[in-house]
Amino acid sequence: MSQAHSSTSPANAAVIDRRVIPPAATETIWHAPDGHAVRRIDWPGAEPEPRGSILFLPGRGDAYEKYLESLEEWHRAGWRVTGADWRGQAGSGRLADDAVTGHISDFNVWVDDLSGLWKDWVASTPGPHVLAAHSMGGQVVMRSLVEKRVDPDAVFLSAPMLGMSGPPLPLPMLHGVAQLMTKIGDPKRQAWKWSEKPGELPLGRATLLTHDKDRYEDEAWWRDKRPELVMGPASWHWVERAYASWRELEEDGALESVQTPVLIISTKADKLVSHDANVRAAERLPNGELMELGNEAAHEVLREVDAVRDPIMQRIASFLDQHAPAKAD
Repeated sequence: MSQAHSSTSPANAAVIDRRVIPPAATETIWHAPDGHAVRRIDWPGAEPEPRGSILFLPGRGDAYEKYLESLEEWHRAGWRVTGADWRGQAGSGRLADDAVTGHISDFNVWVDDLSGLWKDWVASTPGPHVLAAHSMGGQVVMRSLVEKRVDPDAVFLSAPMLGMSGPPLPLPMLHGVAQLMTKIGDPKRQAWKWSEKPGELPLGRATLLTHDKDRYEDEAWWRDKRPELVMGPASWHWVERAYASWRELEEDGALESVQTPVLIISTKADKLVSHDANVRAAERLPNGELMELGNEAAHEVLREVDAVRDPIMQRIASFLDQHAPAKAD
């Protein structure tokens, strides 16, 4: 490979430049039912007939640019592909009082957004329809499944935030601490320290996310090119609402009610989300599957080194072949 920011797609061995919007992809705006502008990107399916359609949602503070490589690979494998921001981050505006703090009034807002996007997207794309997400996006997707707001043929989740990494305390106690923190100061203030220089990615952050230095640097490159993608820590209110949302998933019968096949890809080395919660979720889901990784993988499993990432992409492909097979002619 001639450039560090390029990679070879297993789908057809052609080079993918992770710092270029692929020529087949189109960036547009989707408007939520309340009018909020949400950025999206779409790839048409392969000719003559698409394999099906995949809708992918990123994690907290993420932008779809970080996942161009995976989205392009799925497109090359024959899928019609869509990626979208979450309201309030990346190119879809801000909900705090500044340009960098991640904030939401309630995770239900994102559940409503996903429900509306799903309805519009399914109506305009060929099946089978697959829903996929990373990290925080995985929690919103799971909430949407539990609440029967979406009806995908299959779901795969990359290091989903079905629980958050933190002190080994009971969930109600953790939630109570977060509730207290929203009352003793501005609930929109940042919940953790960022970097000494505003806008600069913190030192040590890379080790939490991926072992692949080049893929990690893609994010900074895109943030320089598109400053609207820059986001720092979440607000204390976001943290409190995240715990509240997690508690809903822990309720008896919640995950057990989801009949959709769900593949959870989770790593024991994750320091951002709860691997134990992901393992429990896979066991509770009637049609849940778990791909468990170890120290070879950090949080951003879809942006790991090739030796780790390639088997993950292969497992996803096999899962989709089984649970979202191409429609017969």
